[in-house]
Amino acid sequence: QVQLVESGGGWVQAGGSLRLSCVASGSIISRATMGWYRQAPGKQRELVAALASEGVTSYADSVKGRFTISRDNAKNTGTAYLEMNSLRPEDTAVYYCNLKFVWRNYWGQGTQVTVSS
Repeated sequence: QVQLVESGGGWVQAGGSLRLSCVASGSIISRATMGWYRQAPGKQRELVAALASEGVTSYADSVKGRFTISRDNAKNTGTAYLEMNSLRPEDTAVYYCNLKFVWRNYWGQGTQVTVSS
């Protein structure tokens, strides 16, 4: 069983920075893809960034050059980070940590990020 615990959301003014963290526990962590999704009110959940176990990253076009995903792995645990810089009001959303391994798909509880103009 995999558990994901997120932290680091909050309120920030436009142009500011935030760092999200997601602590994952479970035996598959080191072999899984970890990522961040977000969902704004009235919109569908969308991929923000993902980092595969082999180190391949992917980013939404809207965050390229501003957000950076990284991760630390240890035995049966791992932490994914999302460094968010030059934040914009349109980045306001609930951010969810995600872990994918083969057919398994796990979600964190979500953390609110609010960017004021």
